Amino acid sequence: MSESSVQIEHLLSSIDRYNPDNVDILEAYALEQAKTGVYNLKANLAVLKLYQFNPPLFKPEMVSLILLKAITNLPNPDYQLCFSLIHDSHQQDESLKVIAELSRLLETCQFQQFWTVLKENPDLTKEIEGFEDSIRKFICHVVSLTWQTIRRETLTKLLGEISDPEVENFAKARGWKTTGETIFIANQEATVKPKNIVEKIQYDNVAGVMMIGNTN
Repeated sequence: MSESSVQIEHLLSSIDRYNPDNVDILEAYALEQAKTGVYNLKANLAVLKLYQFNPPLFKPEMVSLILLKAITNLPNPDYQLCFSLIHDSHQQDESLKVIAELSRLLETCQFQQFWTVLKENPDLTKEIEGFEDSIRKFICHVVSLTWQTIRRETLTKLLGEISDPEVENFAKARGWKTTGETIFIANQEATVKPKNIVEKIQYDNVAGVMMIGNTN
């Protein structure tokens, strides 16, 4: 754990986490997360809480960064948690509108449309290290729950028109097998495993039924 992470953990465990004098420390840590790939939802929520309690502190660029980092942690509901702390008037910021649209497209599995919107806003995620790869890992997660086999061309489109070697790397990382133009998904959810179910019924639970049967 880095020195800054230790400092942040100490701050978050104290009553000072909502002290506006500490907003600079928390914002600097949010920037560090963007550059290094580290992620701390608790720290980012503290920033948003400070903005909520102290509207003059609000910085749309910092909120954008926090929301984008939250999106990289899909399928966890971090984005919704963060967005719920943003005042309605601040949600009208253009960057935040685009991020909300990106989140919606991912959550509704409209992946090709997601990449289209992202390409139309190339500067939006440039400060977030590994943003696109994080999204591709989430897409692969959805694919693994949805398909048993998928065409290489289809997967390429879903992953944002990446190169064949990159597609191969994502497939191998998840244990998928490729044969020509077909990719076989290792879908554990689709594997039916026999399971013995043993139900234990206490006598008190059936005594009443047995008595009724005896009276007929």
